[in-house]
Amino acid sequence: MSPNLDSLKNHLLLATPQLVGGFFAGSVTYICEHDCDGAMGLVINHPMDVRVDEILAQLSLANSSHPRKEPVLAGGPLHTERGFVLHGNDPQRRWQDSIELSSDILLTTSADILTDIAGGSGPSRVLIALGYAGWAPGQLEDELEENVWLTVPADPGLLFDTPHHKKLDAALMKLGIDLGQLAPYSGHA
Repeated sequence: MSPNLDSLKNHLLLATPQLVGGFFAGSVTYICEHDCDGAMGLVINHPMDVRVDEILAQLSLANSSHPRKEPVLAGGPLHTERGFVLHGNDPQRRWQDSIELSSDILLTTSADILTDIAGGSGPSRVLIALGYAGWAPGQLEDELEENVWLTVPADPGLLFDTPHHKKLDAALMKLGIDLGQLAPYSGHA
């Protein structure tokens, strides 16, 4: 990471029209980690055709008294068999492998949180994703210089309360931008 660029941890990457086609087209990615070793994030607006309760059933954790009908997200193109739970902070409860990303957002990768989610005692604000997005050292910085991404600080309301299909527009609105205003090419002055 260049010395003049701050970490984008706890920020959103918003795909610009330059990302035509492919996995990241129209994506909003929550950055979980960004340092000199690279970056890692979860796409938060690409729902899959599988629901959380179906994943819980596959893990023998399904609970009919607490059905979870929301979709699992395609978190990124890397390690799509790995699960990630992005959730709000519950000061009364911690799970085995939780990492605090901000004072109100955590990432958990251990199965104990899925047991609690299935039983209705998990966090109230939650996104479950399979796979993640990753960038090698300097790769994200290069993409930012090429105007592939816009960035905006993340907030729990946009992450957890905004419908998936509206997250990109909501994040762009935080920047005062209408997607129709963005050209699918960039230039350098």
